[in-house]
Amino acid sequence: MLSVQQVSGGYSSEAVLKDISFDVEKGELFGILGPNGSGKTTLLKMLSGILPIQKGEIIINRKRLQEYRPKQLAQMIAVLSQHSSQSFSYTVKETVSLGRYAHQKGLFQSWSKADEEVVQRVMKQIGVSRFQNKNIQELSGGEKQRVFLAQSLAQEPEILLLDEPTNHLDLSYQKELLDFLKQWTSENGLTVISIFHDLNLAGLYCDRLLLLENGRINIDHIPNEVLREERIRDVYHTDIQKHPHPKVAAPQMVLLPKVKNEVVEFDINESMLHISEELIELTSPMPLRTMSSGVIGSGTGWHQTFVNRHVHKGYSCSDHRSEMASFLKSKGFEPSETVGMMTAVVLEDVVYKRFEHNSFSIFAVVTAGVGNAIDASRSEQHSFEMTPGTINTWIFVSGELTEEAFIQCIMTATEAKVKALNDLKIIDEVTGTIATGTSTDSILIAATQTGEVLEFAGTITPLGKLISKAVYQCTIEAIQKSSKRKRK
Repeated sequence: MLSVQQVSGGYSSEAVLKDISFDVEKGELFGILGPNGSGKTTLLKMLSGILPIQKGEIIINRKRLQEYRPKQLAQMIAVLSQHSSQSFSYTVKETVSLGRYAHQKGLFQSWSKADEEVVQRVMKQIGVSRFQNKNIQELSGGEKQRVFLAQSLAQEPEILLLDEPTNHLDLSYQKELLDFLKQWTSENGLTVISIFHDLNLAGLYCDRLLLLENGRINIDHIPNEVLREERIRDVYHTDIQKHPHPKVAAPQMVLLPKVKNEVVEFDINESMLHISEELIELTSPMPLRTMSSGVIGSGTGWHQTFVNRHVHKGYSCSDHRSEMASFLKSKGFEPSETVGMMTAVVLEDVVYKRFEHNSFSIFAVVTAGVGNAIDASRSEQHSFEMTPGTINTWIFVSGELTEEAFIQCIMTATEAKVKALNDLKIIDEVTGTIATGTSTDSILIAATQTGEVLEFAGTITPLGKLISKAVYQCTIEAIQKSSKRKRK
């Protein structure tokens, strides 16, 4: 569709862009990235024919850009800038109709039935037909941008050039515009080439990305390759971290602010733990990085308060998450900052221990009962029933964990728990075999993210050894305390 071959050029005799080469296929949504001054807008103007090429060639449909007459080029390429404006008081329909100029013929150009059909169809598809008779000056910024997009599409171009189209638009309009463009490229074969300042939007919507640096191409590749931490740090000169999007296979970048106040190291210990008949609560002086299976606060996040709530064995609720959130609010806890779990175990039987290494420590808190003990290898013999959590394990690490270490903490803690149940010979009453846990066990790993960086937490690493010891001992003692209570 479009081929840029060793192109150089700019606004003066000195080239802004140097030796640029890339291809864009039909139906692609192609993003152009780069810091200010890297040549993004210059490149877009050269693609549209506004700026001359000093060296190299731009080929569109096997034909050199210079060989197109202005009207032919307008039929091939439409441009939507970030500062689209309308100085005349045109209606929406009149504004969109300007896009048909390139297709009109003759000295006295007339409006045809085909023109009308295209304008009406595009306005409907973009969602502006309902106010087609309204003065464009009366519209909001987002509505105006949709009108100018409709005008560009009314040209029926094969290539649409966009200069930061979502700039100054609120979130809903950004998503609406890019959702539409993505759909249009897929269904109509439109080729979209767009400048992006927002790396996350580019990573989310583009098929490929071109990263410019000082007028040259740094990389032309799929988003996952272009948006690498080390590359973005080097090109944009800023601290940034890459994370996967939680719903779709797309990379997302997170800015790392420069904290002015010095981070004070601290460790989690029993002085922060408060136990009552109703709940166990631990409040940290600072938010902790967490990974958990809690009723509230599940997944990964940052939380400052941790609650293990006692409920009766017959607890049943159609929406236990909402009920738990209401409970936390009633006790003065903010659900968004809290990891909340439930257990049918008497909270007086909780066991907690703190262990130290040379430069870090862990604090483990376990409530455990075995009333619904399960052998995971034979779980298919059980019927599914939602019951309150039985073995709830909290592990607080006073250190900085990597993503890998978080996952290994869970693995190591689980192995230690299984070993404790095996040594106590806890039986799955349905299968008659040794249990590996209970049907609704929950776990929390929380780290201060200060102090020593702990890259690994496997069973034979320093951190893994502490976790293994703490979970094993706490689980055995907690089960023994719970069993002793039952015998009474």
